[in-house]
Amino acid sequence: MNRIELKAMAKQQISGNIGALFVCMLICIVISSAVSAIPSIGAIATIVISAPLDIGLITIFLKLRNGEPPKLLELFNHFDVLAHAILLYILIPLFTFLWSLLFVIPGIIASLSYSMAPYILAENKSFTAMEALNASKKMMNGHKADLFILYLSFIGWGLLVSVTFGIAGIYVFPYMEATKANFYYSIKENYTDTSFEVYDA
Repeated sequence: MNRIELKAMAKQQISGNIGALFVCMLICIVISSAVSAIPSIGAIATIVISAPLDIGLITIFLKLRNGEPPKLLELFNHFDVLAHAILLYILIPLFTFLWSLLFVIPGIIASLSYSMAPYILAENKSFTAMEALNASKKMMNGHKADLFILYLSFIGWGLLVSVTFGIAGIYVFPYMEATKANFYYSIKENYTDTSFEVYDA
């Protein structure tokens, strides 16, 4: 499925759900911002709270792709993977940074390689952070350029958000997230369950 089809599907999925989806995303932002303002422990607390919330938000968009309407409580249903989610959201920027020390391009490639890990963890709660990362690397093999081009296709939408002082984000952000969820499913369909087996990095 090409990016045009993925984006067309996303538009259909968010139709009638824009308000609910944006509220879910806004709540994540508000909670994370409030926690980050806590003196002394703000940075640590943000990771602890934001990681499982983000997994919950991803789950909402994954379920939306399968025809389920967005449910606000879904945001808070993933604290059972708290430790794995926290470690995942520490390791992704850490590994990306380390690859970036070689040059910008390796850092971008690493970021793309690890991009599906949160989606994998959302669907496979028994996975550790490293298992999700390794599965993402395997799943993204041969698809990193596709995702990069998909990201580039939203540049115009990003500019629209800027010129409307964020108002267009009410539509654009759910649209982007729904498209990313569709991308995940489109490449996941090429693999069997055994494709998620851990392999050496």
